[in-house]
Amino acid sequence: MVEWKISDDPVPYEDALAFMEARAEAIARGEAEECVWLLEHPPLYTAGTSAKREDLRDPDRFPVHDTKRGGQFTYHGPGQRVVYVMLDVGRRGRDVRCFVRDLEAWVIATLGEFGLTGHIRDGRVGVWIERPDRPRLPDGRMAEDKIAAIGIRLRRWVSFHGISINVEPDLSHFDGIVPCGITDFGVTSLVDLGLPVTMDDLDVALRRSFDAVMTRGACAVLPSQN
Repeated sequence: MVEWKISDDPVPYEDALAFMEARAEAIARGEAEECVWLLEHPPLYTAGTSAKREDLRDPDRFPVHDTKRGGQFTYHGPGQRVVYVMLDVGRRGRDVRCFVRDLEAWVIATLGEFGLTGHIRDGRVGVWIERPDRPRLPDGRMAEDKIAAIGIRLRRWVSFHGISINVEPDLSHFDGIVPCGITDFGVTSLVDLGLPVTMDDLDVALRRSFDAVMTRGACAVLPSQN
C-alpha cells in the first residue's frame, strides 16, 4: 500500500526534508508504508549534488538549500506541484536507472491526460515539451521548454525527494538560476501552455497515472511475484 499525503499550505523545505528522511528510514525498517507526498513550497532554490555555483545567478533572491539529491539547481515555489516519492526501490527491482525511467513515464502519462506529449532527452534531465510555435534554435533544432524536473536520493534502497511539475508558478522566478544547468532551452507550465489546469486536476491525474505506471512499471516487483 502507498499512502497519499496532500498538504494544502506551503511546506517549509526543512520540514519536508525532515519528514522524508524519517519516513524513508521507517520504510526501510518495515515500520511504515510507502508514501507519495503532494505539496507546494514557498519560493526557494535547491542545489543538487551536481550543482555549479556559477549557475546560481541571483543568490540573494530566495533562500538556497543544499541537498544531496541528484541533479543541479532547481526552483520550487507556489503554483508548482512538488511530488515527493518515498518508495521502496529494493522491492521495485533495485535498478535506480529503471526507477527513474518509471518516474519519467509517470510524468509523461500524467501530462498525456491533458493532451500534452512529454519528451525525455539524452543529456537533459526532466520532461520537455516541444514548442513548434517558437522560432527554431540557431542549429535548427525545435525549441523546447522544461515542464517537469526529477531528482531523487536513495537511502537503504528507499527513495526520497522526487518530481516537480509546473502548473502555474511565476516563471520569472527561474531567472535566478540556470535550471538544471541548461541554457539553450526554456521553462514552461501547464497554464503557460494555455491549459487551465488546477492543482486538484493534476493531483487526480497523478494518482490515476501512478496506478497505471508505477505499480506495473518496468522496475516494479510486486510481493506476489517474489
